Amino acid sequence: MPANSPKVPQEVFDLYDKYAHNQLDRRDFVKQLSRYAVGGFTVSALLTHLLPDYETTLQVAADDPRLDADTIEYNSPVTGITMRGLLTRPVEAEKKLPGIIIVHENRGLNPYIEDVARRAGLANFIALAPDALTPLGGYPGNDDDGRTLQRKRDRSDMLQDFIAAFQYLRHHPECTGQVGVVGFCFGGLISNQMAVKLPELGAAVPYYGRQPSAGEVPAIKAPLQIHYGGLDERVNAGWPAYEAALKSNNKAYEVYIYEGANHGFHNDTTPRYDQEAGELAWERTIAFFNEHLRKK
Repeated sequence: MPANSPKVPQEVFDLYDKYAHNQLDRRDFVKQLSRYAVGGFTVSALLTHLLPDYETTLQVAADDPRLDADTIEYNSPVTGITMRGLLTRPVEAEKKLPGIIIVHENRGLNPYIEDVARRAGLANFIALAPDALTPLGGYPGNDDDGRTLQRKRDRSDMLQDFIAAFQYLRHHPECTGQVGVVGFCFGGLISNQMAVKLPELGAAVPYYGRQPSAGEVPAIKAPLQIHYGGLDERVNAGWPAYEAALKSNNKAYEVYIYEGANHGFHNDTTPRYDQEAGELAWERTIAFFNEHLRKK
C-alpha cells in the first residue's frame, strides 16, 4: 500500500488468516474483504497488499557466494517417495556442522522458506528445507495453488517425509549428527510432532504451530522453544493445555508470546510481518540451536 494509506484493520488480517488456512474459499474471502474497501482502500489494493512479496524481501540472495545451496533428493521410506529439498551450508565451514530441518507453511517450499534456509546456513548450520509438494510436482510458483496442492496430501505422510529428512541430514557426511527442527504454521505443527516421534531430535522450535495432545507429550525428549503471536487467537487457544502437559511431564521448554503480533509474524513477505518480533524470535532461535546442537 502507499505510505500515506490508512492502516489496515485487524479484521482484515483475521480474514486473511481464515483464507490462508482454508476456512474461507477465495470467493468468500473477496466478498467479505469488500466490506473494508472504503476510504483509501479498494478490494484490489487490499488483495495486493495482503499477498506475499517475494521479489523485494529476500534477506539472502539465492546465489550468495558465502553459501553452498543445492537442490537435493532423499528417500522417504515410509511413503516410498523420492523427496526434494534445498540444502544450504556455509562455503567456508572447516568441520562438520550441526543441522536444522526447516519446515514450510501450508503451501510448499516457497521463496520465503528457502530464504530462511539460507539464513540458517549463514548462521553456520547445515540446513535442509524439504518440499512436501514434491510428489505433486513441487511448489507451483504461487501460494494459492500451493495451498490447494498441499490439501491433497495426507498430513501423516508429510510428517513421515520430514522425519526422513531428519534422518538424511543426521547421516549427511557434513553434519555432526546433531539435528534440530524449526517450522512455521503447518511447519510448527510438524516441529511439535517431530519432537513427539523422534527421541533423538536435538531441539525443536515451533512457530505458531498447533500443539500435540496431552497424551503425546510424555514422548517428547527434545528441548522446545515455542513462539506465538499475541493476536493469534486460533492457535494460542491450544497453548494452556499444552503448557500444562509440558509442566506435568517435566519437559524442558521456553515460550515467547509476542504481544501485538499476528500469526505469521516471522514471514517478512506479507504485511503480517512484525519486524521487531520476527528478528527477536530468529535471534532466540539461533541461540537456542547453538546451545543445544553444538558440542560443548
